[in-house]
Amino acid sequence: MAEQELREFDVTDEQRELRTALHRFAERQHDEATLRRLVDTADGFDRALWSRLGTELGALSLAVPEDLGGAGGTCVDQAVAAEELGAALVTGPLLGTVALAVPALVAAPAGAERDALLAALADGSRTAALVARLTTPYDGASAAGVTADGDRFSGTVSHVPDAGAADVLVVAAAGVDGPVLAVVDASADGVRVQRRGSFDVTRPVARVVLDGATGSVLATGADADGALRHAFRTAGALLAAEQAGIARRLLDLTVAYARERLQFGRPIGSFQAVKHRCADMLVAVEQARTAALHAAWAVDDPRIDDADLAVSIAQATCSETAYRVAADAVQLHGGIGFTWEHVAHLYYKRAVADAALLGSAEAHRERIAALVLDTLGDDVREPRVATG
Repeated sequence: MAEQELREFDVTDEQRELRTALHRFAERQHDEATLRRLVDTADGFDRALWSRLGTELGALSLAVPEDLGGAGGTCVDQAVAAEELGAALVTGPLLGTVALAVPALVAAPAGAERDALLAALADGSRTAALVARLTTPYDGASAAGVTADGDRFSGTVSHVPDAGAADVLVVAAAGVDGPVLAVVDASADGVRVQRRGSFDVTRPVARVVLDGATGSVLATGADADGALRHAFRTAGALLAAEQAGIARRLLDLTVAYARERLQFGRPIGSFQAVKHRCADMLVAVEQARTAALHAAWAVDDPRIDDADLAVSIAQATCSETAYRVAADAVQLHGGIGFTWEHVAHLYYKRAVADAALLGSAEAHRERIAALVLDTLGDDVREPRVATG
């Protein structure tokens, strides 16, 4: 345990190389001009670039076991990738496929269909979305917006990120004997995926309607609950890492602008009010990155901390940080920060949209209180806190 605690915030050489490779990919293949072009396309992303993320960079397969064509990596590896891809607002079904569907499938019982699907998701040849209620922290019962009757599924989930670009729907359903996890082909009879307008144009959402659609059941009961719990837990850590990446990128943009923008013959960064605001942003960004990494380590190793507690702390911290840094960045950029021509507003919209996914900061603070305070016994005087 002591050795693990000392190593918790170490970054390996492989993780540094992954971060560098993804940064270069974003700079060369997914710059601002490419981002603006892709958000206006039907899919909202470039499938060729998506395939490269899987085959050349391995960013889609980090959680997939090695025997299924993946890297067999850790949640920390995924968090490093999520932070870098979030910093560049890389388009594509990253949340639906990598952060939600893949972890659910990895945690589900092995089987021929599950294994084949994981291999296809790992190399980017297929995409997926998790059809579940994603606006609150996972509590089992509220996640399922669909009912299961054997291998047929019916119900409506109004807000499913990346469903419009998904080849496969991983469905969280309520069955007679408890939760059910199933796979439904997005083009099957009885499936309607209706694209909806989104405040965040870089991450499309859709309304999914299942009307007696036939699917393949992968897990039921405790197995399904465990798979969904792992998916929400992993996605929470990765979303926090993405939010930290967004905040870091906005801080970099703001500091660079403060150095070159002149007012009264001086760079605005020389004024104390701007200096203090940027310093506050830096402190918040570092706190968010630390919280996100701690959550990823806790997901990987329960000896470090309670994973649900660590993820909720990261979500509450990173949601607020991304929003506040985005708002400050827009303000410090002045009039240009409010315009369509500047990229700051795209980051601002992603920060606002992310804050509503997987539970708001307020919802996670309630969860933290429940995990820390509501479980205290009469003979315990001190609340449980992170020891990592």
